[in-house]
Amino acid sequence: MGRIIAEIFLRITGWDAEGERPTSKKFVLIASPHTSNWDLAYLLACTMRYKIRPRWMGKHTLFHGPMGWVMRAVGGIPIRRHLRENVVEQMTRQFEERDELCLTVPPEGTRGLTPFWKSGFYHIARSAQVPIVLGYLDYARKRGGFGPEFEPTGDIKADMDHIRAFYAGKVGKHPENFGEIRLREELEEDDATDGIEGSIPESRA
Repeated sequence: MGRIIAEIFLRITGWDAEGERPTSKKFVLIASPHTSNWDLAYLLACTMRYKIRPRWMGKHTLFHGPMGWVMRAVGGIPIRRHLRENVVEQMTRQFEERDELCLTVPPEGTRGLTPFWKSGFYHIARSAQVPIVLGYLDYARKRGGFGPEFEPTGDIKADMDHIRAFYAGKVGKHPENFGEIRLREELEEDDATDGIEGSIPESRA
């Protein structure tokens, strides 16, 4: 039924899903660009087309009371920030305990313009030893779906260059809110490199 609803929604809105279904049963799915509330509807429609159930992280207080079961039913996984385990450790455990898991992460963390992507998606994939799948929405072409999946290597700059190349040309509903694709860690690496280079004395030969 969900797939039929997804097909109808995509057809009515003039959208279509494209790309191959990820081959891995466990992966971190990047959801980008994220500039509008409509992104969720198109993400759900595209994943339903491929019979994939996306899961997402939410603060544990959202899962209390009568609405708790609803949050879980729509894919929510509670995150307890007060525990000793950080978010990466908690999600690594979720991957270890499940046979299948599509963890969907919008790395911008907000629909508004932001100077950096949040790096949680990267560190979770590295820690859980699962691939990253490049999910996307392109409002210019009214297409959404899945790009390639790859194993993060630990070379953040090289891996992010790969991600940047893929998302080049992908247009969000509000393009002005889709900023530079960069992790704060990349800036820190650049600063560290500059510091090392600056400490090397010039030759007096």
